[in-house]
Amino acid sequence: MLWKSNLGRAATDTVTLEAYAERAGVALACAFSNSAEFDAALISARRAAGVYGPKRHRRQLLATVAGIAAGLAVIGLFIFHVG
Repeated sequence: MLWKSNLGRAATDTVTLEAYAERAGVALACAFSNSAEFDAALISARRAAGVYGPKRHRRQLLATVAGIAAGLAVIGLFIFHVG
């Protein structure tokens, strides 16, 4: 009887150990094969959430408008100073 009890316990321990190993493998699994894929997915998700969107466009538009205004001011100074 002792032998059957140990055999049953060993089988139960084996099944339990296999279940733990499977859970550990799933816990360590990663959907990305390298850090570049992870970074690309992270940036894509942040863009979709609007983290990078409008502020960049506003800054670029503001810089363009400021450049045009400065250019017009320089042209205006030349016209009025020469004339």
